[in-house]
Amino acid sequence: MKAYVGVTDGDWYRFMSARPTLTEANFWRPSGSTNFRALRPGEPFFFKTHHSGRNPVNGFPYNQVVGGGIFESFQPFSLSEAWETFGEANGADHQEQMRERISKYRQSPIAAGEDPIIGCVLLRDTRFFELPAGPPPDFASNIVQGKGYDMAAPPYTDYFTDLMTRLLGNDTTDVAQPWRLEGPVFGDPRLTPRRLGQRAFKAVVLNAYGGRCAITGSTIRPVLQAAHIRPVTRGGEHRLDNGILLRSDIHILFDQGYLAIGTDYRLRASPRLSQEFGDDELYQHAGSTVTMPANASDRPSRAFLEWHLNEVFLAT
Repeated sequence: MKAYVGVTDGDWYRFMSARPTLTEANFWRPSGSTNFRALRPGEPFFFKTHHSGRNPVNGFPYNQVVGGGIFESFQPFSLSEAWETFGEANGADHQEQMRERISKYRQSPIAAGEDPIIGCVLLRDTRFFELPAGPPPDFASNIVQGKGYDMAAPPYTDYFTDLMTRLLGNDTTDVAQPWRLEGPVFGDPRLTPRRLGQRAFKAVVLNAYGGRCAITGSTIRPVLQAAHIRPVTRGGEHRLDNGILLRSDIHILFDQGYLAIGTDYRLRASPRLSQEFGDDELYQHAGSTVTMPANASDRPSRAFLEWHLNEVFLAT
């Protein structure tokens, strides 16, 4: 099991650590041109502050690991989309403040009216430590972004055992120390790779469907919504295979059972659309193929679709 120690902006750290109710975070990168492949979903990402630099501030925990979270996904977003999706979880009070902080890390400042693409490292279950920890023993002072580690490899095992205990907030012996095991084995349910936070669920579904409604093909971002196939209130989870991108009105019809998607990924339309509303347009499209993500692993689970057909869809 891997871990990543990322160098955090001091302002981002101060803002996020002062808001313990924010349990999701966008650990943004000033450019979205490079993907983040150091971790798989469900692996830990830790925050390390900068070295003191030229003008140290008294009391600030320089060069310390101050918290962490569970990696969910990396997504490129425009700055405005990142703000709309994550809000304060970007580590700023408002979009302009976020813009200013990102601008100082870019090769050239963000121009007026520019909406640049940034890299969004999406994290959930974030926690900031009451007492910071020292950096990994070989974390060089000239590392700008961060460094990945194999937590099972000496001499890092004991070091990351301590960090995982702090992050998970319990005795890690109860979860069979999953970072010592071979392959994608996760002993603690908080480390499950498919689980997402609420904000990340929206972002990941939006990108998986290419910003296009699966049923209508609409690409108008303000009316697109990440719909749960099995609602969280009825035992569902925030996970990509329990999501589908729908236009807002289609989302309502889907949630109320007037529309469904079969396990063959074809549209199902309830006869009640015509009976109750006199609208035959959607009913006539029943049987048409719904647009699915190109990556098969990103598509809705047939088990969730079957649940919706049996429990929600108004078949008669």
